[in-house]
Amino acid sequence: MSTNSIALRLSGMFALVALLVFLLIGWALYLQVDKGLGLLPEAEVDARYSVLESAVQRYGTPEHWAKINAKLRLLSEEDKRLRFWVVSDNPTYEFGNPDTEIRAFAKGPLGMRDLNLRGHDYPFKVLVSQFPAKDQRPPLRFLTAVDTETFWQTQHSLLIALISLAAVGILLASALGYWVARIGLKPLTELSLEARKLTPPRLSGRLKLSHLPPELDQFVTSFNSTLDRVEQAYSRLESFNADVAHELRSPLTNLIGQTQVALTRGRSAEHYFEVLQSNLEELERLRSIINDMLFLASADQGSKATQLTQASLAVEVAKTLDYLDFILEDAQVQVEVRGDANAPIETAHLRRALINLLHNAVQHTSPGQLIQVDIRDEGDHVSIGVTNPGAPIAGEHLPKLFERFYRVDASRSNSGANHGLGLAIVKAIALMHGGTVFVRSEDGVNTFGINLPS
Repeated sequence: MSTNSIALRLSGMFALVALLVFLLIGWALYLQVDKGLGLLPEAEVDARYSVLESAVQRYGTPEHWAKINAKLRLLSEEDKRLRFWVVSDNPTYEFGNPDTEIRAFAKGPLGMRDLNLRGHDYPFKVLVSQFPAKDQRPPLRFLTAVDTETFWQTQHSLLIALISLAAVGILLASALGYWVARIGLKPLTELSLEARKLTPPRLSGRLKLSHLPPELDQFVTSFNSTLDRVEQAYSRLESFNADVAHELRSPLTNLIGQTQVALTRGRSAEHYFEVLQSNLEELERLRSIINDMLFLASADQGSKATQLTQASLAVEVAKTLDYLDFILEDAQVQVEVRGDANAPIETAHLRRALINLLHNAVQHTSPGQLIQVDIRDEGDHVSIGVTNPGAPIAGEHLPKLFERFYRVDASRSNSGANHGLGLAIVKAIALMHGGTVFVRSEDGVNTFGINLPS
């Protein structure tokens, strides 16, 4: 299984959270137990001393002291953890055979103290008490001690138990987390298997929203929307390829046919010149189609207009009209420019769009008629509309006029001068500027134009 697995990541996070929780809880529990176990030896010593204190204070004769010695010996034998020492100037009133180390310790301050004896790994908790002289008995130092080894061992065992339980808990949390993650990711796995079936050319299928957790609804909706766009793009690409093949086939067929005819038998130099002239026109058309296709392909890849300059649109239209002066004169049409606005544009691209819009208008305008160019500032955007009188365009055609190679009918194709990419280039240039295109056909006039951000 890949180390990048979501289930493994979730399992690791479960383990990390469990580790932190067990560390915090275990440490707090250990501190509390450590504090409690630290008080137990003192409580044990205090309890033993309280039982013996009254008897030691009350008796002061050798006969009575023998009874106390017997009681101390009995307590020591019953509980091996307990030790008693009695230190005095009279050996008769001593207990526990105190050596030099014990006698030195007994001379220290009264109260609860720790005593480390040779041969013992753990200290003794000792209560040093003072009893004054009574009858025949001299003053005494009474030592009540308990071995803390069992308490330390209990504490150590608790620590081992906490660590073991924490390790088991972490392993269980990790395993259960992995199991829960696999169950939780099952819908995503099923969704992935379903998505694998969506391969070209089968692009019409969509992921099903039913029986899915609500967390995946947005993902599936976005994925299906992407599939819609991919299907549309795929369809456009298929149509584009077919149109390109068709558009290139005609001039190539003409070139081949004319050349074959010219080579069938000897011709005059004038005839060969005419054939070459005709072939040159077809080659120029081919070059124009290829250049436009390359431009549209670049636009499809998301190219944006970057070299923007603030310019007057009326000035750019005027410069474009100067370029088209001979075409307008040959078509015997006039152009009127109304309005003006400033916008950030890439002048070379905008002039290309204007040339295509005006050329389209000239092709469908009768001699002697007027073409109007309206420039309007709409606040958040500016619009450039080119209006020409002409036959009305049916409404079903209007949304498709800016598509590649789309022609309403043969009468509007004018294939000798138009290959159906001019308006598509206008749309591409508008999109490169972050704008849109528009078309209207009403009252005997047709308007094509673009909207640009102001």
